[in-house]
Amino acid sequence: MLEIVVEICALLLPVGMAVVFHEVAHGYAALYFGDDTAKKYGRLTLNPIAHIHWFGTLVMPIALYFLTLQAAGRGFLFAFAKPVPVAFERLRNPKRDMMFVAAAGPGSNLAIASGFAVIYHLLGWMAPESFKIFAMMINGAPIPVSVSAMNLLFFLLFVSVYINVVLAVINLIPILPADGGRIVSGLLPVALAEKFARMEPWGLFVLILLLYYNPLGIINWTIKPLIDVLVNLLLWI
Repeated sequence: MLEIVVEICALLLPVGMAVVFHEVAHGYAALYFGDDTAKKYGRLTLNPIAHIHWFGTLVMPIALYFLTLQAAGRGFLFAFAKPVPVAFERLRNPKRDMMFVAAAGPGSNLAIASGFAVIYHLLGWMAPESFKIFAMMINGAPIPVSVSAMNLLFFLLFVSVYINVVLAVINLIPILPADGGRIVSGLLPVALAEKFARMEPWGLFVLILLLYYNPLGIINWTIKPLIDVLVNLLLWI
């Protein structure tokens, strides 16, 4: 239980930052393309409280984690923030602009991951000994008896890069209501886009089942390799 609590605490800050920037990016993109709904509702803010969804941010992730931990011996964590309101019909070119608004979320996460990666490497250059110890730790070496504050900072930056990459890639899965689904809708002809949109009420459940059960190992040869490639490119590991 102590390990679980430590793990959750280590994830809270980077996850919260990643989700908040993701949602705010959607809002600013919508504003740029002509829809000020998010601004009117006060959602263009970095205050995390404004983006908390009582079920998706609090109840569901905690319940899912402990239920799957008890049932399968491994905790599965999935959460979502309160979606930024976007009135697509108010965009200057709704079908086209919807794709840019959707892409802004994952794009912001990749930009944040890149920024944290730069800081990670700069600190590695400034504190090579601590960086070497941390590199050994993430490659499976025994953790030293004394772990410095710099090692903890490396860990926080590492986790921040990883989480932002994961959030970007998962949101690009072409299933509504994920951002990838919005992009696909914008690319499809109108008739096909309307049929594709009918899956949205069930899309969240399909996404959760896909990520948890990994049917036919599809995650292993699609999402996971992409995440690994991006993280390796950013962190040189």
